[in-house]
Amino acid sequence: MPNQEAPFIREDCAAFLKVFLAQSRPPMSDDGVRQMRQISSEMMAQMMQAIELPIGELAVDRDFTIPGSGGDVPARLFDARKHRVAGPVIMFFHGGGFVTGSVATHAPLAAEIARQLDLPVISIEYRLAPESKWPAAPDDAEAASRWIAGNGAAIGLEIDGLVLCGDSAGGTLTLVSGLALRDNPAAVPVRLLLALYPMADASRAYPSRSEFADGYGLSTKDMAYYDAAYAANPHSPRHSALVADLTGLPPVVVATASLDPLRDSGRALASALAQAGVPVAFHEAHGLIHGYATFRRGIPSANQDLAQVLTLAKAMLGRT
Repeated sequence: MPNQEAPFIREDCAAFLKVFLAQSRPPMSDDGVRQMRQISSEMMAQMMQAIELPIGELAVDRDFTIPGSGGDVPARLFDARKHRVAGPVIMFFHGGGFVTGSVATHAPLAAEIARQLDLPVISIEYRLAPESKWPAAPDDAEAASRWIAGNGAAIGLEIDGLVLCGDSAGGTLTLVSGLALRDNPAAVPVRLLLALYPMADASRAYPSRSEFADGYGLSTKDMAYYDAAYAANPHSPRHSALVADLTGLPPVVVATASLDPLRDSGRALASALAQAGVPVAFHEAHGLIHGYATFRRGIPSANQDLAQVLTLAKAMLGRT
């Protein structure tokens, strides 16, 4: 049989991967996570500067806390405007396999979303595994969304709707929180779900998971560790949104990357949403890898794809 043709990869993405893969790093483990927890969020954010752009100009950037079922949930408000009239607010859930990542590491992405959508963004510091296993993360995401929906005045905002948004694991939390708020609505409606390269279905194997298992940034060993540490039920709609009845969801923007192990579940999600009658917009970043929205210094062309995704979100919100 002839050799399978190598998939297309952008020049800047190939250069980024060459450097990334040359760095010696042991696979994720409980010991490794314990060491990571000793690094301050500020230091982690500084470490991200090698691959991610600065936070940039904002009128508001402040921390606060939200009451949750497992204790107070730290949060951070990003806004390009100091004063606002009534409008939607974006709930942002960071990526990191439910194990790593933080509000600090994803602050540049949250800030860029706030600027491009011209909406306030509230980034949530949900509990992480292995210390807090599933469903701690979706519990925090849902509780925080419900509290914000009914308590805008407490943070100086008049809120008339929610946009749920996240990347990778945060994209998964976006989907499962959207399902929860569809079934039991919050004080204001959810107007849009924006899921960047989410894990949409852990209940079955998809070809992209093996096709891009190694050499594209998200390794098989790391994914196996994330799954074991988080210990979610792969057949539950609180982890695999695609196993749920999707009818009645608000409009959804799904973004994937063509070289991502999670690509095929994202494609399947977009198709299933359309079949369920849910308004859906889809963008696949051709020649890019998982996590591209937080690699915008390392992969400059990823800026264009993030902008295209956010343009779709603006259109779905009627904010063009």
